[in-house]
Amino acid sequence: MIEGVKFVSIPVRDQERSLQFYTEKLGFLIMTNHAMNEKQRWIELGIPGAETRVVLFTPDGHEDRIGTFSTASFYCDNVERTYEALLARGVEFAAPPRKEPWGSFVTFKDVDGNQFVLSSK
Repeated sequence: MIEGVKFVSIPVRDQERSLQFYTEKLGFLIMTNHAMNEKQRWIELGIPGAETRVVLFTPDGHEDRIGTFSTASFYCDNVERTYEALLARGVEFAAPPRKEPWGSFVTFKDVDGNQFVLSSK
């Protein structure tokens, strides 16, 4: 039976620029970085302490997904503290964190304008 999510793919324009953002600003780790063809590499990133991976890859014909709101969301132990740390690293946010009855969340953008929710567990 299904045991989990192996990876989530994030469509990007410039893999090198995105790789720098995800590793330097978000603190993700490079797990795989191999050329697939002359156009793209398979870049698989790990999130410290998590099993699910993030892949910076845009399948042919899916370029229109770059810069949209992502259905993938991330979580952390403290949204406000993480927001402040990422803001200091230059990560762009749509607005400050909000508290709701179900928890706190904030929306951030990567270098391609892809938008993600960061919420409490």
